[in-house]
Amino acid sequence: MADEQTKPTVAGDAAPGAGREGEREADKKLRQTVERLLLRPPAVSDGSVTATAGRGPLRYEARVEFLPVMAQGFDGVLAEPQAAVMVTSYKRQGVRAADRPVCFAFNGGPGSASLWLHLGALGPKRVLVPDDGGAARAPYALVDNPQTWFDHFDLVFIDPPHTGWSVCASEAARKRMLGVDGDVEALGEVIRVWLTRHQRWASPVVLAGESYGTTRAAALADSLQTAGVALSGLVLISCAMDLQALDFTPANELPYALFLPAFANVSQYHGLLQGPLAASPEAARAAAEAFVADDYLAALHAGHRLDGAKRERIAARVAELTGLPRALVEAKNLRISDHVYFTEAMRAQGRLMGRLDARVTGPMAAVRSHEWEFDPGIESIAPAYTASALGYFSQALGVNLETRYEAFNLGAHKAWNWNRGDANGNGFACTTPDLARALRRNPHLRVLVASGRYDLGTPYSASDWSLAHLDVPPDVAARIEHHYYDAGHMMYTRSADLGKLKADLSRWLG
Repeated sequence: MADEQTKPTVAGDAAPGAGREGEREADKKLRQTVERLLLRPPAVSDGSVTATAGRGPLRYEARVEFLPVMAQGFDGVLAEPQAAVMVTSYKRQGVRAADRPVCFAFNGGPGSASLWLHLGALGPKRVLVPDDGGAARAPYALVDNPQTWFDHFDLVFIDPPHTGWSVCASEAARKRMLGVDGDVEALGEVIRVWLTRHQRWASPVVLAGESYGTTRAAALADSLQTAGVALSGLVLISCAMDLQALDFTPANELPYALFLPAFANVSQYHGLLQGPLAASPEAARAAAEAFVADDYLAALHAGHRLDGAKRERIAARVAELTGLPRALVEAKNLRISDHVYFTEAMRAQGRLMGRLDARVTGPMAAVRSHEWEFDPGIESIAPAYTASALGYFSQALGVNLETRYEAFNLGAHKAWNWNRGDANGNGFACTTPDLARALRRNPHLRVLVASGRYDLGTPYSASDWSLAHLDVPPDVAARIEHHYYDAGHMMYTRSADLGKLKADLSRWLG
C-alpha cells in the first residue's frame, strides 16, 4: 500500500465529472505504489527455534519480500505487474535446499492476511492467548513456538492481494483478484515466482490453507498441477470448500442440517442441554448426527407437506438438541440459522454466542435486540494477533511500513465475486470438484483436514459432508485424513490442540 502522502484513490472516489481521467489518475498512483514495493530490497534476518522433534536449534533465514503477479497469469501476455504481494519465508540454514519441502500457507476471509497461521501455529514464533478462548490482555507476548512446522518444511506465508501490505496495480486488477478464480490465478503466480526466484522447483510442495484458504487451496491443487507443480500434500484447516453447506439462504436446506450437530456440541458445552444429551459432548453430537440422518433431512425436504404430528416431534427434538425454546423452533419453521443461534441460545443469560470460537460468549446490550453485533470468538484474539504481527514485522523482521496493514479487509470481503468461470449472479462457490480432480490426477497427493468442534463458521459436521461428497473412488478417498480438535476455527489457539495438530501433521507426513 502507498504511504499517506501518496495514498491511492479508486475510480469510485474520483471527483464528480472526472470520469475516465479520474480513473486513469487513480490507476497511475496504484501502479506507482506497486512499482515502489517491488523495488524494495528484501528484509532479511536470521533466527533459530527448537521444535518438538528435539533435534536442537533449527537455524533459519527469515525474508520478507514483495513478489509480482504478472499479467500472463490472466491473459497470456507479458506486461506490467498486476500486483505486489508480500511474502514472508523461513528457509533452513545449514542444509541442502533441494532436500527441504516447501509449505506455502495462507488464511482466508476472503480478505484475511496470513498472520493467523504464521503467528498462531506454523511459524517459529507464536502469539500467546488464553487457552479457553478468552480475551488476551495487553501487553501481548510473542514467544518461541516449539510446535512450529519448520522442522518439516521451509515455510512461505502469502498475504493475498488486498490483504496485509499487498496491493493491486489498477482498479481492474483489483476487481479481477477479488474473486474465486482471479484469486487462484494470482496466488498461483506468486507461488511460481517464489519457486523460480529461490530455485526450488525440485522441492516437494505442500499447501496449507485455513477457512477460505481451503477454498483457494482446493482450486490451487488442480491449477498448480496444470502448471507443472504436483503437490505432495494439502493441509485444509477449517474447511470452506462448499459454500452451499455454510450459507443460510432461502431454499437452501443443507446448512440447517449440517450445523445442527455443531450446535448440539456447543449447547452441551454451555450447559444448555438436559438429560442424556448433557452427559458429554460426544453424546450430544452422536444424538444430533443420528437425528439429522434419520429424521431431520427428510423433514426439511418435506417442507409444508410435513404433517402436524411429525412436525411437533421434529420441533421438540431440535429444541432438545439446541437448548432453544420450542416455540422459537416452531416460529422459525424448524430451521435454526447460525445468526438465530448466536443471538438466541444464551439470551436468558444476556450473552451472545461466538462464531469462530463458540466456547466464548459476550454480553448483549442492555436493550436486548436480535442483532448479532460482534463475534466474541474473534474479538478475543484479533487485537493480540494484529499488534503482535505489526511489532514482529517491524522489530524482528525489519519491515517498517507506516501504511495500514490489512489484517482483515472487510471491503474486499464484501466485494468478493463468488462465481466460477463465466457464471453470472453471486452463487455458491464450490472447489471440491477441483480437489477431486487434483486427487485423481496426482496419485501422490495426500490431504490432511483439521476441524474444531467449537467452530460455528465452518462446522466439523459440514466439513464431514463436503469430504464425503468428493467425486473420487474409495482408494483415492483413502488418501484423506480428517482430525478433530476441542477448540474453535483457529483450534491452534488452545495449547493442547496446537500440540495435537503438530502431532497429527507429523504422523501424516510419516
